[in-house]
Amino acid sequence: MTAGKAYDCIIIGAGPGGLQAAIHLARYNRRVLLVDRGGGRTSHALEIENYLGLERVGGKELVETGIRQIQSFGAEFRREQGFTVVTDRARYQASYVVVSAGATEKPPPIKGMNRFFGRTIFTCVDCDGYRTTGRNLVILGDSLETVRLALAMRQMFTPEITLVLPPALRLPPDQAELLNEDGIAFLTGIPAEFLGDPELTGVRLQDGRQAACEVVMLNYDYVLNDAFLAGLGLERDSGGGKLATDHFCETSVKNLFALGALKSGKAQAIIAAGQGAAVGIEINRRLLEL
Repeated sequence: MTAGKAYDCIIIGAGPGGLQAAIHLARYNRRVLLVDRGGGRTSHALEIENYLGLERVGGKELVETGIRQIQSFGAEFRREQGFTVVTDRARYQASYVVVSAGATEKPPPIKGMNRFFGRTIFTCVDCDGYRTTGRNLVILGDSLETVRLALAMRQMFTPEITLVLPPALRLPPDQAELLNEDGIAFLTGIPAEFLGDPELTGVRLQDGRQAACEVVMLNYDYVLNDAFLAGLGLERDSGGGKLATDHFCETSVKNLFALGALKSGKAQAIIAAGQGAAVGIEINRRLLEL
């Protein structure tokens, strides 16, 4: 491992938040290093339609454009494996660190997922719920929160909904009644395969039953990309999951900031970018006081 030079700020993760923080800091002529391991939810989004000023953009294109943009202002970019300021290649030092490493979706293995994921299979209501408008929708999940999701989707986007939950999850009578009142079909089963070629036509369950659909919304858990922070003892939110931050997005460790999916609150590309801008401005203000 080689010794690296010192920076004003090291940013971990090339998501919208990290990139926007880098843009602001680099335009203050600060010494900025952004390290990233690749991947991430934004880069996997085939189309983003709710980002101000961009009618439609691929997530990968948004990230790649952002990387070129930060470099044009003098920020350094490194693609590293081993998501810490001490990477597998070098050791870097900075007065401030911004963490924007995001999260990784963890849907169950279902045959045919890759053919349709991001095109007609979605994971985020705020991002892609609009694309289900007026279409035959299947919602797959593994918690009772998925019932609330189905009721919300019925109100906002489409009346043609089939909800599929695992047999081990017992549906309370009052929730079953709500689904029935809203005309939402309900099945218990384990999804095994997405059907259709080239377009999605349905979901086959392990017992052979099929639910016809044009689009699917998944409601499974995800994993925060924060294992590299484990030794810092950072405070978490009341649910014990996301990082607790103040109104500056600063964690319980002074001068360590968290953006996007890692911190409490909504995780949207446009929101993370706004957080990145605010953090960049705040870090520069503190540097001016040094």
